[in-house]
Amino acid sequence: MSPTVGVVLFPGSNCEHDVVEAVEGLGARGRIVWHGDRTLGDVDAVVVPGGFAHGDYLRTGAIARFSPIMGAVAAFAADGGPVVGICNGFQVLTEAGLLPGALQKNAGL
Repeated sequence: MSPTVGVVLFPGSNCEHDVVEAVEGLGARGRIVWHGDRTLGDVDAVVVPGGFAHGDYLRTGAIARFSPIMGAVAAFAADGGPVVGICNGFQVLTEAGLLPGALQKNAGL
């Protein structure tokens, strides 16, 4: 049985279907997971794709981190499950407290 990769979809995300296609090209099953869901279901890995979750007028991820699915993503990561953030998906994971450090402006802008 091939592994299943959950791909989290927020309003404003993009490339989620590209991630599913790439995952399936590698022999796994890709499954879109809506940000409003409270569980990931039976997945072996999670990808948070890029785009502008809930818009780009606020720090990407500042609102997304409060989505119900992020509790499940945090629990999955805490149990050792692999989680990848691509582009602004990385920012969502950082805002959610799943990655150490903080997003900061460049010193010289």
